[in-house]
Amino acid sequence: MKMLNEKITFLSGHQMKNRFMLAPLTNTQSHEDGVLSDDEYYWLTKRAQGGFGITMSCASHVQDVGKGFPGQLGIFDDKHIKGLTKLTTEIKEHDSLAIAQLHHAGMRSPEELIDTQPVCPSDDSNTGARALTFDEVIQLRNDFISAAVRAQKSGYQGVEIHGAHGYILSQFLSSEINRRMDDYGGSIENRSRIIFEIVDGVRNECGKDFILGVRLSPEGFGLKLAEIKEVCESLIATKKIDFIDISLWDSFKEPNEEEHKQKSLLKHFTDIDFMETLLTVAGNIRTGKDVSKILESGVDFVTIGRGGILHHDFPKKVIEDPDFEPIKLPVSKQHLVNEGLSDKFIKYMQRWQGFVEE
Repeated sequence: MKMLNEKITFLSGHQMKNRFMLAPLTNTQSHEDGVLSDDEYYWLTKRAQGGFGITMSCASHVQDVGKGFPGQLGIFDDKHIKGLTKLTTEIKEHDSLAIAQLHHAGMRSPEELIDTQPVCPSDDSNTGARALTFDEVIQLRNDFISAAVRAQKSGYQGVEIHGAHGYILSQFLSSEINRRMDDYGGSIENRSRIIFEIVDGVRNECGKDFILGVRLSPEGFGLKLAEIKEVCESLIATKKIDFIDISLWDSFKEPNEEEHKQKSLLKHFTDIDFMETLLTVAGNIRTGKDVSKILESGVDFVTIGRGGILHHDFPKKVIEDPDFEPIKLPVSKQHLVNEGLSDKFIKYMQRWQGFVEE
């Protein structure tokens, strides 16, 4: 129990009051121009009130054409600063760190949503996405950095760079998707180059006391576990990032690749020497016992998604009762309303089979 409520300190000097981070959750609640809505404000600030040590925004797109879903919170224009400042001010009132997740959907941007052809490191026939030119890659890198500066101006204490889930930075990492022949394709060093350049730029522009994290997926979308581990080790070696957020989908599973099945997917990462960089993982961490298992395995703090949707005060409940189990599914719409979800968010959650009562 002491570990659950224990403060931890990031390389940047910021302290997190406990071991719980709210996952950056798609919720479709904001305005179509990316401006914060009252519904999204209420959803996020209620989680800060509920005890999360870090309240992370949903994926916030750094370019208008990088939008991945309807009602996505934006961070690509100064028109977003007013709403984001209101949001971060309230999050911090509850002693929760306000972190923005910086995102670009790439080939996963629906054409009907962005009203233009989506982009990708290379042409992609499945999605109809076109390859970025070299100059557009540089612009993409610069727009991630500019979004971090905008986040800092809005009162965020840090950002997480979204390099997971098959979105654009993950597309660069994938040897199947990224078939470029320039400095951003070929070797894993080249395919990860844009991430390291974003890290360098954010650190240079936002300073050493700004929290900086990177989210990665170890599987799917043509990603190779060994390469993602190599990227992790290289990021740690820079001593420029505060944490790495590994999205495992299931924190207790074996790797997909046969040659890596001798140990769990999680252990592949906890065996890495993280030195001063902190490690968090997400995926199927649903109960108090799950939280304890993950922390006892060597992870520094947990990233909670579903539990945070079902209970705005999930951290408080687990700290008070390490055996806490969330409400059984499916749940009523009224329960979700009481937990701070709008009609739009509830409608989105109805896409998750068996989550919301019919």
